[in-house]
Amino acid sequence: MTRVSLPKILCVDDEPEVLDGLKANLRRHYDVHTAKSGAIGLATLRDKGPFAVVLSDMRMPAMQGTSFLNRVREAAPETVRILLTGQADLNAAIDAVNEGQVFRFLTKPCPPPQLFRALQDAIRQHRLLTAEKELLEETLFGSIKTLTEILSMVSPTAFGRALRLKVYARKLADTLGARTKWQIEVAAMLSQLGCVTLPNETAEKLYYGHSMTEDEMRMADSLPDFSQRLLRSIPRLEEVREIVLHQKRCFNSLGAEIPLGSRILKVALDYDVLQAQGTSDDDMMTLLRSREGNYDPQVLDALESLLGEMSIAGQIQKMYVDDLRAGMIFADDITSVKGSLLIARGNEVTDELLTRLSHLGPYQVKEPFRILIPEVD
Repeated sequence: MTRVSLPKILCVDDEPEVLDGLKANLRRHYDVHTAKSGAIGLATLRDKGPFAVVLSDMRMPAMQGTSFLNRVREAAPETVRILLTGQADLNAAIDAVNEGQVFRFLTKPCPPPQLFRALQDAIRQHRLLTAEKELLEETLFGSIKTLTEILSMVSPTAFGRALRLKVYARKLADTLGARTKWQIEVAAMLSQLGCVTLPNETAEKLYYGHSMTEDEMRMADSLPDFSQRLLRSIPRLEEVREIVLHQKRCFNSLGAEIPLGSRILKVALDYDVLQAQGTSDDDMMTLLRSREGNYDPQVLDALESLLGEMSIAGQIQKMYVDDLRAGMIFADDITSVKGSLLIARGNEVTDELLTRLSHLGPYQVKEPFRILIPEVD
């Protein structure tokens, strides 16, 4: 086993001779890093991690071992934590195991065979945690991908809006310093799932903000609840479901109790409708601010600061179907020569989409149209 593939462990102790002894005993089996204090340990965790195991002494100046390992737990939940303690610290060590979820504590001096067994158990625990996390992530992102692919096939209009909402929500979340950015971005992408239940005519009215009948309005109002119910069986989407459920709630109903992601999504949705209607930025902000109580003022301020930056950066060109290449983005709604919406603006050109367009036959698409060629980072 090469040193690069050895399990990485971090040993933290304020006594240099202890660290030297640990490194000498463990370096044949582990990629050992050391730190002389909790503060240095946290910096090492940040700069040289991830680590499979962190082994920390209990009694250290400035930051006790239990406090340090709690910080490690917050920063790196999958890292397994072991506490080294003296006899006088046994009660604190037991509390650390019971309350701080420390994997194991060892009394000092710890015989090398006992230390090796504890580290081997910790490495196995880390592999279990990592495998579980990878499985959850594969399930989560696989489910999201499947749902969005279904949305793209059943309702291209809603899928195009979802793609744009994802961009808007990410920019607004960044500006507002949101802590749960990925949940907000995923919620924006999945917020339109309920649109698969709408007739095409109703979906287009919703898309352009046109007036609807009472029945159509009831259908539109039920979409957030339908969308969040579709997400119930997917793990780790609790916050996403809450954001989706409250995406249309007015700010003056519950104020800051409404999830920030929902407040962002409400602004992004109405911004997108006004964009589809061709409203100028100045008129848009005037109109949004005139709807008193509808929006979180801080989110509106963030939107105003981002006007002109909400769309994906790139070069706009007029093109024909034959000019399209994968990776480009539709800057206009693509319609048939009879006026039916085929592809909503915001959709990325993919090989599958090009195949779909080719099946329409010649002279079926209204051309030319505007295409965005994204900037390459």
